[in-house]
Amino acid sequence: MSAHFSEPRGIVPQLGLRGGMKVGDFGAGSGHYARAAAAAVEPDGKVYAVDIQEDVLKHLKLNAHEQYRRVIDTIWGDIEKPGGTRLRDASLDAVILANTLFQIDNRAGLIAEIRRTLKPGGKLLVVDWAGSYGGIGPAPGRVVPEHEAEALFINGGFHKVKSVRAGAHHYGVIFTSP
Repeated sequence: MSAHFSEPRGIVPQLGLRGGMKVGDFGAGSGHYARAAAAAVEPDGKVYAVDIQEDVLKHLKLNAHEQYRRVIDTIWGDIEKPGGTRLRDASLDAVILANTLFQIDNRAGLIAEIRRTLKPGGKLLVVDWAGSYGGIGPAPGRVVPEHEAEALFINGGFHKVKSVRAGAHHYGVIFTSP
């Protein structure tokens, strides 16, 4: 993995996932976080990799290690819309939102969907770009600084648990749901 990117295998364990848990990877993209979560919740847990790009999900499923294919379910859905993931209310132990926040237009809708799907006291891991870095990160106007991300989720009813190291170009924050 390039030094420019966050390292899921070092970050996901800080969520304290255990076998049998259900995790949503919202804006799953290439699936690096989904795979790291699958390793933590197997054999009887589930990771729901949700993305609005159907082709990305097909790629994710094809490239998942055989032992994780039955743990990872891909869902074509809209994480910015309440009900958009089609997951049941209070069905998830944890949600991962990695390298996605900077792409979100409807932040209120995103927060509502995370709150709807997380169990009370469930964990939320937010990892995102700390800056733009001359073209390897998001455009400068799209960067969501850590303090802004914290305020966004705290104002949405979440409680900050801790900040986590997420690599040279990223920040990570763990919250719990109300």
